[in-house]
Amino acid sequence: MCGIVGLFIKDRSLEPQLGSLLTDMLVTMTDRGPDSAGIAIYGGQNAGAAKLTVQSDDPGTDFATLAEDLGLAIAAGVTGTVKDSHIVLTLPADKVAEARQALPELRPAAKVMSSGETMEIYKEVGLPKDVAARFALSQMSGSHGIGHTRMATESAVTTMGAHPFSTGMDQCLVHNGSLSNHNSLRRKLRREGIHIETMNDTEVGAAYLTWKMQTGSSLGEALESSLADLDGFFTFVVGTKDGFGVVRDPIACKPAVMAETDQYVAFGSEYRALVNLPGIEDARVWEPEPATVYFWNH
Repeated sequence: MCGIVGLFIKDRSLEPQLGSLLTDMLVTMTDRGPDSAGIAIYGGQNAGAAKLTVQSDDPGTDFATLAEDLGLAIAAGVTGTVKDSHIVLTLPADKVAEARQALPELRPAAKVMSSGETMEIYKEVGLPKDVAARFALSQMSGSHGIGHTRMATESAVTTMGAHPFSTGMDQCLVHNGSLSNHNSLRRKLRREGIHIETMNDTEVGAAYLTWKMQTGSSLGEALESSLADLDGFFTFVVGTKDGFGVVRDPIACKPAVMAETDQYVAFGSEYRALVNLPGIEDARVWEPEPATVYFWNH
């Protein structure tokens, strides 16, 4: 089952509404995924800085002095903004790898949700409307974002099993479907040095795209390669620092619809996720073709 939404803003005057528009789209997909929900927002950037978004089941304890402790560990200035069970840590961009190595020692129970210059990922167990409210998603602004509502059919309902998954800087993926060769691909990618934390097949899909882009492919080229290298049925919506991509497998049995106007490009698992978008009545609306890569970038 599961529900996917995505919104890529072309008209910058719409960026302050990104969070509210995505929240409405996400909540509309509740009956496709009531177990957990998550959203990736591509927002503001500070020159030379990067962000680590970290989750904890005990934020009161884990986040109290985390920014200070991490700053001492990596010998750099670190600030933190707590948002419910997540904290967004801002630090020098060249210290991200060092910070990720230090975090398990400092806070063993805390988990990194994302890293990047512009991207923040928030995800938790619960109804999409409750998850959105916990993080005040409707108040966030940005250039693009993707979201997911999960119906857990193959694994436990956990925060780490929720989408989006991020395996590279400013890269994330949401997925509806099932990959049949994810175990063998997970082993291969780990040998290539790609960090994979869960047994979820969607994280393998994200890691595959990270690996392809690290070895020289553009996002569009990586999505093209996925059609040959990934077995199963899938709809992927992918975000990068300045891009937004969609691809469906050659069978394309999972529902998907897209809309485009002069102001935005939108994706939904069903058309009803798009009906409240501004100007939708004049949008070009279509079902993405099987085995076809769609890609937009700023």
